[in-house]
Amino acid sequence: MTRKPLRFIDLAAQQERIKDRIDAAIQRVLAHGAYIMGPEVATFERDLEAFCGAKHAIGCSNGTDALMLCLMARGVKPGDAVFCPSFTFAATAEVIALVGATAWFVDIHEDTFNMDPESLKRAIGEARKAGHRLAGVIPVDLFGQPADYQAIEPIVAEAGMWMLCDAAQGFGGTYQGRKVGTIGDFTSTSFFPAKPLGAYGDGGAIFTNDDETAAVIRSLLVHGQGTDKYDNVRIGINGRLDTLQAAILIEKLAVFPGEIDARNRVADAYADGLRDVAIVPTVLDGCVSTWAQYTIRTPGRDRSKILAVLKDKGVPTAVYYPTPLHRQTAYRHFPVAGNGLPVSDRVAQDVFSLPMHPYLEAEDQAYIIESVREAIAA
Repeated sequence: MTRKPLRFIDLAAQQERIKDRIDAAIQRVLAHGAYIMGPEVATFERDLEAFCGAKHAIGCSNGTDALMLCLMARGVKPGDAVFCPSFTFAATAEVIALVGATAWFVDIHEDTFNMDPESLKRAIGEARKAGHRLAGVIPVDLFGQPADYQAIEPIVAEAGMWMLCDAAQGFGGTYQGRKVGTIGDFTSTSFFPAKPLGAYGDGGAIFTNDDETAAVIRSLLVHGQGTDKYDNVRIGINGRLDTLQAAILIEKLAVFPGEIDARNRVADAYADGLRDVAIVPTVLDGCVSTWAQYTIRTPGRDRSKILAVLKDKGVPTAVYYPTPLHRQTAYRHFPVAGNGLPVSDRVAQDVFSLPMHPYLEAEDQAYIIESVREAIAA
């Protein structure tokens, strides 16, 4: 029997499930014609607030702009030091550079892939000695798991900095009873289609419990406008969330809790089937990951050969991330904590990610597990 092709992320299966609701939502927007800042945007923001418990949820154009708007709201400028992990997507550091500040790269924990608080402490001390103003910290909820905020928060507070939680991959997760979106001074997320909660195009959101911060961000994302749209009171950007994407996301958010549960069942199956042949991800006690990626490691093995065998078996894979930011051309001149980031360098050599989505059937999970075991043994 011919096996149905496996998808790394199966957006089509979800669309089939809620297609009637998506079609109806799109038709409502087409009928009223308010394509920019239509009523669905406010509805989606209220739904996000109810979902995670944040006082303010602000929809915006994409996850990168969400990060940027937070830095703009804090007035980050040249001479400021902003700390972030190197083992992440470029957007996290990109926005720091774009506002002229200095990105200080921090190492990660080997078991969770998230920011190492001890490395953060070293970076803060070095930035202080270098004469930089200590501005903020951007932990990343990589692959869907919240960073270890209980360890990070006192370090940030002692240094008098703000904290922006980069939950581009982690929205929907939980950290010791706190929902992602309610931690730190603000949280940003992305609705890029491949994210756990993804639109049918670009989109993002910012969460904060501070009224003044929310008001500034709402001004910044519409060119810095004041009470009169033609009286711009600050320099802003065009960072609005499209009405059509908001309408689609309303329907996707409605099924999101069940999808998170399904993702965790897939992750449990992978862990049970692979932990004796590979290093599987560790989830901190009291935490729930949204499993944006299921990333394993095979130290001492030839990753390229493993991936080639899996490709031959029809199992799609991806490598997030083959090169840490501090090794990339655009970011090599930025400082790193201590004498280097050995964990980031090490894990980049052997990580690879397996298919992960809520609609991965049990028989497909079993086939993937069997294939990975055979590829590692080959």
